[in-house]
Amino acid sequence: MVKRKCVGCGEIKDRAEMLKITKNNADGKIVIEPDCKIFGRSAYFCYNKNCQELALKKNKLNRALKTSEDLKGLLDGREY
Repeated sequence: MVKRKCVGCGEIKDRAEMLKITKNNADGKIVIEPDCKIFGRSAYFCYNKNCQELALKKNKLNRALKTSEDLKGLLDGREY
């Protein structure tokens, strides 16, 4: 079991229990839950709406992915 740290709350969980967001190295696009074949900077957070809001509010997700894109629009309307 591979453990990852949530960008929002900082809790360490199994990778399978978390939402993965990756900034693709090839084209710089942000991909939610990519397959393992996509290489790039990745960030994880719990399937908890509060963790998502905290990560976006404090720009933790942007810093983890090293991007200045507006990620709120990308994640809006997503079911958890």
